[in-house]
Amino acid sequence: MSRHVVARVSEVPPEGALRVVVKGRPVALFNLGGEYFALHDRCPHEGASLCGGRRVGMAVAERPGTYRLDRQGEMVRCPWHGWDFDIRTGQGWCDPANTRVRRYVVSVEAGAGLAGQALNAEIFPVSVEDDYLVIEM
Repeated sequence: MSRHVVARVSEVPPEGALRVVVKGRPVALFNLGGEYFALHDRCPHEGASLCGGRRVGMAVAERPGTYRLDRQGEMVRCPWHGWDFDIRTGQGWCDPANTRVRRYVVSVEAGAGLAGQALNAEIFPVSVEDDYLVIEM
């Protein structure tokens, strides 16, 4: 498994998303209240970018005729056909038994701590005072 520096923490705004490419693969980075998650940035249905999808919650029903919205902003909806995916796990909710998006492990690491490590880095200006998002593939 290799590690890749992909973005500064500040590049993924609160409750926002950022699309990056790692080893030729599109990856969507999401910020959920300061927690960072990475999903393969292609809907398994027809390949739309999830990074540009709308952030939604999950409708939960305790009994018929009543529902409530839960986990607001923790689901991403495919912009083409409305399939929903859990940002934390990649689990699809249109067909939960068979649909999911690959999830990558993300860690936040201090720039100074990355200096001298064997990492695969995308080309961009680096300053060691920032924290960075690192993906394992």
